[in-house]
Amino acid sequence: MDANTGQVCAALMTHQDVADADALSDLLDQIPADVPIDTVGGDGAYDTRQCHDQIEARNAQPSIPPREGAVPWSERTPGARWRNEAIDAIARNGRGEWKKGCGYHRRSLVENLMYRLKTLTGNRLWARGIGSQATEVAIRVGVLNRMAALARPQSVRIA
Repeated sequence: MDANTGQVCAALMTHQDVADADALSDLLDQIPADVPIDTVGGDGAYDTRQCHDQIEARNAQPSIPPREGAVPWSERTPGARWRNEAIDAIARNGRGEWKKGCGYHRRSLVENLMYRLKTLTGNRLWARGIGSQATEVAIRVGVLNRMAALARPQSVRIA
């Protein structure tokens, strides 16, 4: 999701047995390589070497909380500097302060977008076949993007 426009930039329908972290590369591949990605956010399920490697390969900043009990990675590991700094910051100030400091709460914009999608289009897919379901998801995302383009309120912080 583009946090500035509210547009869905990548969507993927996967089988329930596919882990979130395994789907990240397919999501990132949907965004053209010449389009810069500022931040890739996700929950602790994305705290894997594979995900951090993919995020670093796109020159993006991760906003992923290290898992409980996380230990620092070797500095040669892609994404290790950012992750190790996050572990240190959480140890010093707590997870809540870390989330505020790194903008992790912007992830709630995506959660809100998913709520809107399900409220507007329903919690279940109507299509039965996997290919048709993927098409249905793409259509629903297209509808949501069109609605956001036409009627997204422009919010301005005044205080």
